[in-house]
Amino acid sequence: MEDHEIQETVESILGKGAKVVDCEKRSCIREEEVLLVNGCPVSLDGDTGMAIRTALLQGVTPPCDLLNELLVRAGILKAPVKLETSLSVKSSVVTKENVSVSKDGHVVDERSREVKEDNFYSSTTSEVWEPVRKTPVTPVNTLASIPVPKAVRGGGAASSNSSGCWSAATGDDVELTNGIENLSCASTPTIFGTVASDQTPKDGSSRRSLPQTPQSAKSFSTLINGPIGDAAASESGGSLDSVHDIQPSDENALVYKDGNLVSGSLDALLQHMVPTSEYFPDRAYLFAFLLSARLFIKPHELLGQVCQRCHIHKPESITAPAQFVRHIVQLLAEWTETFPYDFRDERVMAHVRELTQQCVALEPTVRREVSQLLQNLLHRLTALEQYEEFLQRINSETATPNIESLNVADITELCPSAEKLAQQLTHIELERLSFIGPEEFVQAFAKENTKLDTTSFRDLKKTRNLESYVQWFNRLSYFVATEVCKHVKKKARVRAVEYWVEVARECFNIGNFNSLMGIIAGLNMSPVSRLKKTWAKVSSGKFAILEHQMDPSSNFSSYRSTLKAAMWRSAGATDERQRIVIPFFSLLVKDLYFLNEGCASKMPGGNVNFEKCWQLAKQVTEFIAWKQVACPFAKDSKVTNFLQSTTVLSDEKALAIASFECEPPENSFEKERYKNLKAEINASTSSTT
Repeated sequence: MEDHEIQETVESILGKGAKVVDCEKRSCIREEEVLLVNGCPVSLDGDTGMAIRTALLQGVTPPCDLLNELLVRAGILKAPVKLETSLSVKSSVVTKENVSVSKDGHVVDERSREVKEDNFYSSTTSEVWEPVRKTPVTPVNTLASIPVPKAVRGGGAASSNSSGCWSAATGDDVELTNGIENLSCASTPTIFGTVASDQTPKDGSSRRSLPQTPQSAKSFSTLINGPIGDAAASESGGSLDSVHDIQPSDENALVYKDGNLVSGSLDALLQHMVPTSEYFPDRAYLFAFLLSARLFIKPHELLGQVCQRCHIHKPESITAPAQFVRHIVQLLAEWTETFPYDFRDERVMAHVRELTQQCVALEPTVRREVSQLLQNLLHRLTALEQYEEFLQRINSETATPNIESLNVADITELCPSAEKLAQQLTHIELERLSFIGPEEFVQAFAKENTKLDTTSFRDLKKTRNLESYVQWFNRLSYFVATEVCKHVKKKARVRAVEYWVEVARECFNIGNFNSLMGIIAGLNMSPVSRLKKTWAKVSSGKFAILEHQMDPSSNFSSYRSTLKAAMWRSAGATDERQRIVIPFFSLLVKDLYFLNEGCASKMPGGNVNFEKCWQLAKQVTEFIAWKQVACPFAKDSKVTNFLQSTTVLSDEKALAIASFECEPPENSFEKERYKNLKAEINASTSSTT
């Protein structure tokens, strides 16, 4: 702007005669760091922006909670986010055959043929991530004076924290942290009074005297699935059995860290499960405690302790005796529904009769609930008894020592369709899974505990259904091997191998991974894998893909990815057929075993490591969801009975001889082995005659 223009502007504002004595010119430059997320600019300001900026400059991934806050600020997570996951496996097999015909040393004809086989497997799942609500933290002095939360009595919504505990949700703020709500349990009312929350250790743990965990009607899988275990340990910088450093001075204290129950004395944990007229324990806590408590105390002793504490809290000493009685009946109903096999012990039933009689005497209106409870329990135990009688009957006549006494019937004649046979295998798997009690996984560890009276556990055989299921897997493997080796003609063996490969493929498509692995194990047995002339005629491309899916390398990483995809498919399925997930059972048992062995059951100060209990409960909860799926396929009793009751070559020696009779020994080692096996059989035959 020119000087005369400036002078005219000044006179127009200040009047004539005003002069510009001095003019100062200033420039302001503002710099702002912006991160583009899906094209949306988000400023990196504040502590969150500084932490994300530092992480990106260092080449590391920022923490999930900071990224989620950034996405919310960008407006990306205000609406549901659709996530699609696909798994594809493609294999191409090219087979070349060259045929030359010669006569008198001269080539008469020469031909070649090339065959290409493409195999393609794919599965796609999609899910929608919804934004969740964040509950504001209530001050300690206010919370100590309020009664039981309305969510317990159905007066408010319920939301979950990462430990599976539930609180009343009233806030409208949105926050996403790994898809799990980030809630705080810094203070809660207790069933005896207010919280003793005046002591907060420096490490972030808190000591409380039996805090209340509000009840929720959510399923166990929803309650327990949270960042417990490895995730929680990694966030805290330690392992499961070292996530906190504090030990409570009060024997009746429970130790929390970041709002999660991590440890407590057995007596305090037991008291935490006993209801009053105003308090009923959270279902997730009940499941986790009843599942893992058998590592420390027998079920009949645990129920006896509950009875004693119910006598201490008599209805005369509480404000609502009728509600107290209903809570006791509800506790028994939860226990009998989830762990019915505990009640096969007469010592447990003695406590049940005592407790239910007292409940009916104090509050006659609960008679119907008690009657229904006992009828449901009787129905479950009767079904279990019939199932065990069936197993005993078929197991007594399924093994045979030699091939001469095998059933002449062939599975391919009884069930020509590989798809149908896979469906019948799924029927057997789901039926046997349904009778495995969730406590059997932990009971196996309790039986090995030398501090307990293990004779009573062995007498009750509290893991018999789990063991029977493992035996079924072994039987299926031997059944497959027998069906191949019993055919003397090579053409029949090739047809049998291709049939079982197709059955395995159908099992994979269904989600029946246990039968899939059983078939693969049977085809990989030495008596079958050595049949080189047979395998030379088999199209091996399909089988190679299935073997890749169940490859044991890297701790079954391929299978675990496939299992996760099947779980996603099951979670969002509308068709009953897509809900089926039958895991490779031996690997599931192994994972639970190493979880038990790798994490201490008790803390250095003697407290129960309850974070281990949460982790055990989480994995067993997934199993419960899998076993409760009803089989949607039509059942063919002839096929299922044949698969479970026909004789098989379960003896390694008999199976090896059958294999050598199919294809003679090829090397000196096989010839020597075949000679020794024949000598043993002849010796045993002559001794019996």
